[in-house]
Amino acid sequence: MKILIVEDERRLGQFIKKSLGERSYTATWVASCAAARDALCETGYDVIILDLGLPDGDGLELLREWRRSGFNEPVLILSARDAVEDRIHGLDVGADDYLAKPFSLEELLARVRSLLRRQSAVKETVLEHRAIRMDLLARTVALGGQPVDLTSREFALLEVFLQNPGRILPRTLIAEKIWESHYDVDGNLLDVYMSKLRAKFDTDAARPLFKTVRGVGYQLLP
Repeated sequence: MKILIVEDERRLGQFIKKSLGERSYTATWVASCAAARDALCETGYDVIILDLGLPDGDGLELLREWRRSGFNEPVLILSARDAVEDRIHGLDVGADDYLAKPFSLEELLARVRSLLRRQSAVKETVLEHRAIRMDLLARTVALGGQPVDLTSREFALLEVFLQNPGRILPRTLIAEKIWESHYDVDGNLLDVYMSKLRAKFDTDAARPLFKTVRGVGYQLLP
């Protein structure tokens, strides 16, 4: 499980990263809003631990930005702002949990485990978007009620988009989901598979399904 820690206090950030690593999590620590944005462009995370008082911006504004862009991964706010009003505001903005500083490490770990369980429990087995219907258990896909034959790689690629409708997905993130590591993928291979998906699903030229975001990746349009 991959966890991103956004915390500007160096000792605390390194402590959380080390503690998570000792429990077999893959943890990345960054200390600013800009670094957090870059980290999310590089890969996906299962949980984000987010401080609010960051040197280049407010963590709440960063969270609002993520939610507006379609980012729906669990976020645990970890902040010295411990008033009831602060907690309510953080949850209303889009956080999944809120833990005030100072905190117990064991409680932090328990809350991370809870978010991971919750995320796993709510995963849908049928994904639908516009005229597309994907059954994850039966491994079938239909467009407008008509079955569409897909290779296993095409199925996996379409699933990534259906799990993240409206979200701009970086090329590196898509490659990691489909090929395990983006380092193993030829630069043109993803484009080839995207062309195959477009040929099978982009049937209305006036209302395209996929958008190429130049220099970044792709987006499944609403």
